[in-house]
Amino acid sequence: MPQKTVTCVAESNLEQPPAMILAPVCRGWLNLLFAIGLSAMAAPAPARADEDMQTSQQFKRKVSRTLSADYLLFLPKGYQARSPQRWPLLLFLHGAGERGADLQKVKTHGPPKLLKKRPDFPFMVVSPQCPDGEIWSDDLLLALLDQVMAKYKVDPTRVYLTGLSMGGFGTWSLGLKYPERFAAIAPICGGGEPLAILLASPNKTAALKSLGVWAFHGAKDPVVKLEESEHMINALKKAGVTDVTLTVYPDAQHDSWTETYANPKLYDWFLQHQRPPAAEKKK
Repeated sequence: MPQKTVTCVAESNLEQPPAMILAPVCRGWLNLLFAIGLSAMAAPAPARADEDMQTSQQFKRKVSRTLSADYLLFLPKGYQARSPQRWPLLLFLHGAGERGADLQKVKTHGPPKLLKKRPDFPFMVVSPQCPDGEIWSDDLLLALLDQVMAKYKVDPTRVYLTGLSMGGFGTWSLGLKYPERFAAIAPICGGGEPLAILLASPNKTAALKSLGVWAFHGAKDPVVKLEESEHMINALKKAGVTDVTLTVYPDAQHDSWTETYANPKLYDWFLQHQRPPAAEKKK
């Protein structure tokens, strides 16, 4: 009976050593694993869910600009440029209605109006005008103050700041940002940012505590609510400022400045305040 040969190849394979049978297969897997390893080495490691991908950066750029302002200047009777005598300075900030390019509009309210009948006014008075469409700029006002103090006989220990409505906001802003520059401030029907008081640096807080503040507001003001002044006064008190007063006119609306600036006690109050000279501060 003839032998079957259909299993011949199988029998021949079974007689080969196992390593020879698996070699082609192993080489294929090794090649695949090697390729995967190279790919993994080339690709960046995935970020962990808790890894912070932020990096520290720094921005620095020098910006220069020209600041300019038109202003009214009043020199008190007896002022002499060559005299050693120095005079108190009152910086006045008008309201929104007096903005523009006509300086005569600045005489509508406040000290510039009062000076028409008070040639004996004991202060130097600087009354800048804010252009149309703008509000008071701390940088501009500080630069103006620096120039005036360098050019005229100003007593640096007796510099005062006041303003009405938009100028009241400007008074709060400039006076509390640079309290060391003023002996006293009188904002009228204005407002500001109480947070700036509460978060002020220790140096600013120390200067604030020696700053006189007398604010004025009408109880029925429909334009700038009484709460605006109240918030600022309360923030000053929380910061430890003690020389703080708020005068409320119970029947006044927005115009709380006419009665205020007509009151001689305001100017007497200003002159009662004086900042220590710079030389004494350094001791």
